[in-house]
Amino acid sequence: MRYRDRTQAGRELAAVLGKLSDEGGLPDPIVLALPRGGAAVAAEVARELSAPLDVLVVRKIGAPHHEEFGLGAIAGDDPPLLDRATLAHLGMSEDSLAPVVERERRELRRRERRYRQGRPAPELRGRTVIVVDDGLATGSTARAALRHVRGRGPARTVLAVPVGAPDSLDALAAEADLVVCPYRPTVFSAVGQWYDDFAQLTDADVLDALRGA
Repeated sequence: MRYRDRTQAGRELAAVLGKLSDEGGLPDPIVLALPRGGAAVAAEVARELSAPLDVLVVRKIGAPHHEEFGLGAIAGDDPPLLDRATLAHLGMSEDSLAPVVERERRELRRRERRYRQGRPAPELRGRTVIVVDDGLATGSTARAALRHVRGRGPARTVLAVPVGAPDSLDALAAEADLVVCPYRPTVFSAVGQWYDDFAQLTDADVLDALRGA
């Protein structure tokens, strides 16, 4: 199974969530996209559920000089959520990542300003918060997102992705009240391998998705 693009993946995911909603399992929902890739998927979910759509910007913390090697993530003004076992294995300290964390926090704030365009962050207390991304590999950014959301008093927290690595999905079960993922391939190396079109989205794409929903 492969998805044609994020829009199709969003519709498949939305169909599953729509059934849960019809059964009363998603009262008073709000959908939070993890941009950029999650925005196109989340727009379809928000449309299906007739729910408001907003963004939750999370930034991966990569190793110095090897940015693709993730060591953790940050969300909002929360402290960085770091993989301390990997840091110890690499002989690195949290202090050594301070410049990387500061750089990523600046980018996080830039994106929040760009996407919200003056709107305040949404109120999550007492609501069903559905965190949506285009897929789940290691789960570091999703974990940071879910912990950020849980700190804001939602009634229920849901992680929803079209495709994900089974081990990572299982590991995140303790971070959310519900994890929804229609496709869990047993052999998983990267999210993009399960899409025909996995082109990188732009800030303009995210804004289009927010306006469209």
